[in-house]
Amino acid sequence: MLNYLPYILYLFVPLIILVAIVVGIVVFINNRNNTNNMDPTQIKPKASAKDFFLNLGAFISLYVLVGNLLGLLFTIINTAYPKITNGYNYFGSSSISWPVATLVVLLPIFILLMWFLEKSYRVEPEMQNSLIHRGLTYMTLFISGCVVAGDLITVVYYFIDGQELTTGFLLKVIVLLVIFTSLFIYYISDLRKKLTKNSRIVWRITALIIVIGSIVWGFAVLGSPRTQRLYKYDEQKVSDLQNINNQVTSFYSNKGTLPQDIREINSYQNNYYPVKVDSQTQKSYEYMKTSNTTYNLCAEFNKESVADKNSTNFLFISNGGWTHPAGHYCFTETINPNMYSKEVPRY
Repeated sequence: MLNYLPYILYLFVPLIILVAIVVGIVVFINNRNNTNNMDPTQIKPKASAKDFFLNLGAFISLYVLVGNLLGLLFTIINTAYPKITNGYNYFGSSSISWPVATLVVLLPIFILLMWFLEKSYRVEPEMQNSLIHRGLTYMTLFISGCVVAGDLITVVYYFIDGQELTTGFLLKVIVLLVIFTSLFIYYISDLRKKLTKNSRIVWRITALIIVIGSIVWGFAVLGSPRTQRLYKYDEQKVSDLQNINNQVTSFYSNKGTLPQDIREINSYQNNYYPVKVDSQTQKSYEYMKTSNTTYNLCAEFNKESVADKNSTNFLFISNGGWTHPAGHYCFTETINPNMYSKEVPRY
């Protein structure tokens, strides 16, 4: 359940937009009615278009930020402390490119939007009580409380059920507790108007430290952008070799023999599906027939493959035979003739 939380949070973004639009419509109608029946001695907060879009943008940015921050931290933890299991995590990813890019772009935007809101609330304090602001704040408190409660329930369940509380699992629990407890404290303080200018600055600095620290930790565990690029090249090479392997299998199933070289494979495919070259070196992959039923597929790899369930390409690790060391390496493949023997028709 913990692994899927970043993706579940993304589902709240459309919900927030929908709720905000509904609240905006209600506020607009309410303001029109209040304009006609307003007591001159009463001062009521009126939600403006500026207030609506600043709050909407800030809360959407918040949920996308939290989702990507959790995705980044969970990826780091999964890599540093892999879970021993027979299954595979289809939703996992060893790439940190997307969450890091999102954090780098959206964090300054979120801080800027919150600064604009704070500035407008200093000029018009009553706007902090607007329905749009309070509605989205209460929604955030509700979600944060649910996540913290669910987090603790999961820990208690694992303990009672006798399941192993691994280091990776406990780190994820701590991450969730820290992030969502902080959100709860911040927004409950905001509702109670306990946040001062200095305390808001402290919260912003804390958020920056958490995000920057997570990015640095990610690069330390998973490698620099250059390292990530080398892994991407290797994944593409394995994918290309798997395609060649499929073409060789197709060749054998139709002709009853292995091709002599790559040129014969291309000739068999009538150039509709030519064998790709290595996208990094622009050199041809190596195919060598070693017997009537065995052959080698070779390539030059940058890094040793990480045969775990967190690979960005499930096919990359679904078959243990496709793991490889760094450097020049050949995969030995074997054809089973019994699989391609043609049955004698019965009359």
